Amino acid sequence: MGIPKNSSDNFSNQPFKDLRKILKNKRKQAARLPQEKQRPNTLSDEDIFLESMSEVLEISEYRALPVYQKKAEASAKKCSVHNNSIEVLEEIIKGKRSIHLPYTPEYVEWVDQGYRNDIKRHLHEGKVSIQDCLDLHGAIIEEAEKEVECFIKDSIKKGFKCIKIIHGRGLRSPSGPVLKEAVVKWLLSKFRKYVAAFVSARQCDGGLGAVYVLLK
Repeated sequence: MGIPKNSSDNFSNQPFKDLRKILKNKRKQAARLPQEKQRPNTLSDEDIFLESMSEVLEISEYRALPVYQKKAEASAKKCSVHNNSIEVLEEIIKGKRSIHLPYTPEYVEWVDQGYRNDIKRHLHEGKVSIQDCLDLHGAIIEEAEKEVECFIKDSIKKGFKCIKIIHGRGLRSPSGPVLKEAVVKWLLSKFRKYVAAFVSARQCDGGLGAVYVLLK
């Protein structure tokens, strides 16, 4: 038995009967949408930002912000300090001002844990009398080590408490302050048991080319 050509008309429940008509109306409505909704998204970031901010209102109170003079004062102060530093350097070069030795990289100091730390400052300021001195100028490392050992042991036998060792700064040596570094190394290792503290001497007493040694 064949199915009649228009058999769909025989069904009473037809939920999709008007679907084609609905879709056709939707297409017509989409075609009538405003132009700006259908345009492609080809705007730049700047255009999008300006369009988004088009309704933002300016706060007139913030149009002119107050200018503080603190930065200008700081700049002037910095310039003044810079000029003052140049003047100080010129005075040092001309010999009109002495160098504060503890601020230089060549300055050396050390104190044993059993002694007060401020003893380094007292020692450098010359508040402890120097009782003997050893000058190592012209000595090679091997000779200098023996001389330092004999000098320290002899000073202890004599009951001396503060001595001075002149080691030089090695300014003319192509290898740098070799003797100075060696003396500091010996005081911190081989002869440490005899030493309570040591510090670079005052400018008038050899400066960075000599060291005060406080014996135990």
